[in-house]
Amino acid sequence: MTESPATMPCVEIARPGGPEVLVPATRPVPAPAEGEVLIRVHAAGINRPDVLQRQGHYPAPKGASDLPGLEVAGEIVALGAGDTGGFAIGDQVCALLAGGGYAGYATAPVPQVLPAPHGYDWAMAAAVPETFFTVWHNVFERGALRAGERFLVHGGSSGIGTTAIQLAKAFGATVYTTAGSEEKCAACRDLGADLAINYTTEDYVDVIRSATEGQGVHVILDMVGGDYLPRNVSILAPDGRHVSIAFLARSTVEMNFMPVMLKRLTLTGSTLRPQPVEAKGRIAAALRERVWPLLEAGTVAPRIHATLPLAEAAGAHALMESSVHVGKIILTVAH
Repeated sequence: MTESPATMPCVEIARPGGPEVLVPATRPVPAPAEGEVLIRVHAAGINRPDVLQRQGHYPAPKGASDLPGLEVAGEIVALGAGDTGGFAIGDQVCALLAGGGYAGYATAPVPQVLPAPHGYDWAMAAAVPETFFTVWHNVFERGALRAGERFLVHGGSSGIGTTAIQLAKAFGATVYTTAGSEEKCAACRDLGADLAINYTTEDYVDVIRSATEGQGVHVILDMVGGDYLPRNVSILAPDGRHVSIAFLARSTVEMNFMPVMLKRLTLTGSTLRPQPVEAKGRIAAALRERVWPLLEAGTVAPRIHATLPLAEAAGAHALMESSVHVGKIILTVAH
């Protein structure tokens, strides 16, 4: 173990509420349990689940840190007992967490740790885990997207959206997306989207039908929910797959299921945080084999909108909730 201080800076959720409830604090440096590593955090990603947790809607799983933060990048400074997965003290890594990322140090289960992509700085490395784990599992595993298929992702300018556009394109799909302004649509096209639809001025259902000559799309990644669900079903091709990962609108909807039967559709979805370490480890292994070469070759890359110091987490959350960003918002930690 390298020498680590007894305490560390962090950001706590003082109470459920707006961004202002995120307050800088000091806590003891955690110790890695068996099968974990301790990471000196240099950067941490911000994600929508952090906002939900801050608002009181998405509590940390049992046993996880109550601090927000689901992804970090930094160097390993201590190893817990048991299997270390080949990692060593001093390794530069990024990791998926169940919580605790808004801090100077964080523990992570070994299966959820990956080497920082070669050539990446800390902010870039911290921008990878949450969105790439989520997109890979939902689009390519649950949604089974294949080369030559047509893919639609809503919210193309979000961290998830910018990742999904790039990965779907890299693996040979035709990519459609929706976004809320012409500037965001242009950014999506720059990332590889074949068609970006401004949902404030166009009906995406009509545009998709026209663009696909009525054939529809094979896979939809949806984070909106609500009345988007029946509209999405209407433009799925036969044997299409609809994957839900969030509900920016609402999680309940009344809809006619006859098209699901007639077109033999699959409606599925997942949330990443509650899944067991073993499941996340399988996703990590797939990413290392299939996606890390693309990251290191520059074929795909996380899009970063802004980086802010850890102490300005409240401002970073306010920026995310403004929805003006394109891509990821990252917190940096000085040591």
